[in-house]
Amino acid sequence: MRESVLKVTAAWTKPILLFTALLTAVPALTGCWDRLEIEDRAVVLGISVDTVEPSEAEHVDEITHLPGSYLEPGRTMIRLGVQIAVPGRIPLGPGEGGGGGRSASNRTVWVMDVPGYTVDDALMNLQQQLSGELFLGHVRVIVVSEAMARKGLQNLNDYLRRNPQLRRMAWMMVSKGNALEFMKSTPELERIPTLYLMATMDSAVRMGKFPANYIGMFWSRSSRKGQEGYLPYVEMKKEQNVEIKGLAYFQKDRFVGVTSPIEISSYMSIMGMNPGGYRGLFKIGNSKQVVNIGAYSRKSQIKVDIRNKMPHFTVNVFDEFILEEKNSEDLIVNDPKLLMELNKKVEESVSKHVKGLIEKTQRAHSDIFGFGEQLRAKKPGYWRKYVKSKEKWEEMYENITVEIHIECRIRRIGMKAK
Repeated sequence: MRESVLKVTAAWTKPILLFTALLTAVPALTGCWDRLEIEDRAVVLGISVDTVEPSEAEHVDEITHLPGSYLEPGRTMIRLGVQIAVPGRIPLGPGEGGGGGRSASNRTVWVMDVPGYTVDDALMNLQQQLSGELFLGHVRVIVVSEAMARKGLQNLNDYLRRNPQLRRMAWMMVSKGNALEFMKSTPELERIPTLYLMATMDSAVRMGKFPANYIGMFWSRSSRKGQEGYLPYVEMKKEQNVEIKGLAYFQKDRFVGVTSPIEISSYMSIMGMNPGGYRGLFKIGNSKQVVNIGAYSRKSQIKVDIRNKMPHFTVNVFDEFILEEKNSEDLIVNDPKLLMELNKKVEESVSKHVKGLIEKTQRAHSDIFGFGEQLRAKKPGYWRKYVKSKEKWEEMYENITVEIHIECRIRRIGMKAK
């Protein structure tokens, strides 16, 4: 009897194991059920967002809503532009770059723009005109006009943060004038305008002209209770090249002000960001002799204490500089007295710009330096008792006191002293 039971069990063991193996393999066989060939995608490389009044916009087709069913008259609309890669014309090798893609026969991107009431509404209006499905996984640059940024980026940020395709390493920037012009530009150094914009910002980071501040970092700073976000502020020049005009600072999602280009260096000094990429001209005494001093490296330390029940911050900045140029052969730059005079002038200049930048952001209630986060981390009891929220810190930031200590040193004067 026992032997017969064992035989029956052995007979069923092999089919059961085979069925279990097949059942385990079934989920792996469904890995491509939702595949979409690259030829069937409309690959978006860049996005621009502008404001447009309903009276100026063309008729919006009834794609996402029926007439009068959702939006009230007079509501501000947006104009969303996209750069879509033209299949087969993207340069793949070093010998295929340059040219700007001016003629229709060799253009590498297709620029389209549509109006909409929200970002998703505009994208749906755009999708209705395309054969391929819009794909945002290769978006490298998002340009927002100054007018749009002043109205607030809450809708744009909300949509982009919900979209899993968008990379957090993309650049977002605020443009002086219409953002759509950046999508339509034809730079000489790159066949793909979006890649030119991205390369401009990446090079600025490497050369110390702008802090590394991708869209994910902007969202992270804006989400903190004691800090505000910032973005690059750019302008299109006559030759289709792009100039970084300053640092656009925000209060929550709303653009409230912009720095000058040299004040970007002041921000990086306060934050101790390297490398140092900015240079400054300094006059020697009362003469016409001028030297050009370039920032080399920066270190900073921010301390916080409570004075008269108000936060007081002490910022210690140590900058090293290199003498890059002088305009007179009579100027002997290895003279100790001259170097002391230069050090003093540089310290006074850095201190003036740093204080001016902090005061400018205080008037705008925009703490881009993260003083609030320093207070929240080092004085948590004070924060919980007196501050508590981001809105309260925005109100308090205007009245805090900041003490600046600047120490500068000219590290190198070059191989030629005379």
